[in-house]
Order: sequence, then C-alpha cells, then structure tokens
Amino acid sequence: MGDFFFESIPPVIISYTTIHIVDLSIVVYRIFILWTLSVSVIFAGAQTLGGNAVFGFLKQANTAQLSALGGINITSGGKDIGMSFHNPALLRKEMHRQVNTSFNAFIAGINNYSISTAYHIENANTNIGVGINYLNYGSIDQTDAAGNIIGGFNPRDYVVQVIASRRHKEKWWYGATIKFIHSGYGQFRSSGLAMDIGLNYHDPDKGLQAGVTVKNIGTQWNTYDGSGRKEELPFDLQAGITKRLQNAPVQFSLTIHELHRFNNFYNDTLFRAGEGEDNFSNKNTLQKIFNHIVLGAQFFPDEKIEISTGYHFQRRLELNGFNISNGLNGFSAGAGILLPKLQIRYATGFYQRQLFHQFSLNFNLKGENL
Repeated sequence: MGDFFFESIPPVIISYTTIHIVDLSIVVYRIFILWTLSVSVIFAGAQTLGGNAVFGFLKQANTAQLSALGGINITSGGKDIGMSFHNPALLRKEMHRQVNTSFNAFIAGINNYSISTAYHIENANTNIGVGINYLNYGSIDQTDAAGNIIGGFNPRDYVVQVIASRRHKEKWWYGATIKFIHSGYGQFRSSGLAMDIGLNYHDPDKGLQAGVTVKNIGTQWNTYDGSGRKEELPFDLQAGITKRLQNAPVQFSLTIHELHRFNNFYNDTLFRAGEGEDNFSNKNTLQKIFNHIVLGAQFFPDEKIEISTGYHFQRRLELNGFNISNGLNGFSAGAGILLPKLQIRYATGFYQRQLFHQFSLNFNLKGENL
C-alpha cells in the first residue's frame, strides 16, 4: 500500500514537495544561527573575565598566516584553508582536497602542531572541513608537597574541529564549527564541547572582505578536579574588515575582539602591586578601546610572494614589564611563497625576549593547483 501511495502521487507534486523540504531545511538552519547569535549576545555579559576561562589554548593561532597577522583575523583568508579554523565562513569550494599543516616552535619549549583539510559536497553545495590543533608543553617534573621529584608528566591540549560552510547568493558565506576539546595535565584531565558561527562578505571587485564570528559557545564536560563545578569557555565575539587597495599590491585588516565586554583587562592586583606596576583598572577609555584591536597588513610584491605583519594591542600591554625594555612586544611578521601547487609560509612574533617560529604548508591531496 505504501508503494502504491507514492506511485500514485504525480511527479510534479513530489518535485514541488522536495523543493520545499530543502527550502525548509535552509530556513531552519538560518533560524538556528540567528537564535544562537541572540543567545550568545544575551549571555555574553556573564562570560569569561580576562584570565578566568578554561581551555585558553583555543585562542592559539593554528597557521602561520594568522600568526603573522597578529594572531586574530577573521577576514583575510585567501587560499589558506588554515584560516577557516577560526572563521568557518572562510571555508570555500576552491579549498576542495586542500591540506594545511603547521608546526610552531613556541616559547618555553612548547610545540604546536596543526593539520586541516576540506571536501566540497557538490550535491549539497556544502563545504566540509576537519582539523586538529595540538599543543605539547614538554616534560615537567612531578613533585610532592615537600618539593621532592616523584616522577614526570607531559601536559598537552588538543581540539578536533568539524567545519561546514555554504555560499549565500553571490558575495556571502556562512558557516559553523563543532569543537571537541581535551586537556590533560598529568592526573588532571578535562574535556568540553564548543561551537563557532561565522559570517563573511567578500566583494573581489572592490577588494573588500568583512566578517563576524561568535566563538566558543559551549560547555566543559568534565572538570580537572572532578568537583563538577564547570568553568567558562573563552567566549569571544569578533568582527573584522580587510581592504585591498585598487592600485597597489597591499591590503590592510582591522579585527576587533571581545566585543561583548568593554573592559577586557586582566587585573591581578596582588601580582601587580608586588611588582610595583600600575593597576589596569586605572587605564583610560582610549586604552580600553585599543585593547580590543588587532591590526594586520599584507604586501604582495609578486603574485608568488606574500609579506605579512600584525600588531596586537592587548598582547603588548599584558607582556610589557616594569622597568625593563619591552622591545617589539605585540608585533608579529611573516612571509610566504605561493606556488601553484604549494604554499610555504613562515611567521614569528615577539614575547619579551623570546620569539616563536611557525611554519605552514598548503597543498592539494591530488596535486592540483591551489
């Protein structure tokens, strides 16, 4: 009877119904995104004061281009799939079978490894990406209460991400990321689940990109101490713009982070009083505004060469010490060689008297042009 019922329905009605089911799924998806954005904004005021969030490594730049641009950028994607790790809307159809691998010899012996790839599903007109970002903090001695060494452990963090993005009309892209998060420090372990939502506008004729990203909406599954008292994730609401000049091979980026709260200073009053430093709470309004800004610039002297630089205002302020030379804290730079089938990038940044060195490779699994 069931087969007879479906066979008796005219093909036009079946086609009409199918179309409307597809349209309905798109509408539901958009409503879900708008709902999530609304909830994020409503509860943003209660999210993560500076330095009080768990899984802080989620802010770590996973690819050299992002590190060179100051560590936060959601609008300067180009052909680098690694940039979609922090804004899912930057995942494009052209990144089909592209792979990004990255290694960062970070400060204090910390090593950061990252890999991501993507696949375009033609029938669904959807881009799917997967990736992992892994940090290893080296070997650390384990001691008892008296300071006696009783062993060692290797603390590590990692996040596994699944990304989906779609194009809307001609110049808009939207996407979402699901993150599985895990952290282990010896006997203390924790995991969590989070979500990012991104929107990107791209007008190649005007060399203009703009975007908004809501990051780390989620929860901690299990806590380090087993108490069940969950900590907040490093929620962030970001907006950015990138503009490429019409008559010069240069583009500039402006990214604003932590839009959900005006005062994002981390103020450890006991430490700063002991060091004889100013209290962050005394900073004026202008300093609080700049603390949200990350600037980036890229120069393309040739179609195969990319030179990038960035400046992170908050990073410089928080790294600056008292009565010492603070040098180029907050500045970062990098360069890339962009060949048809391979992209090679390097980035470095300044943390007091230390530098990090990050290398990234982009290539296609089938050896096709990027």
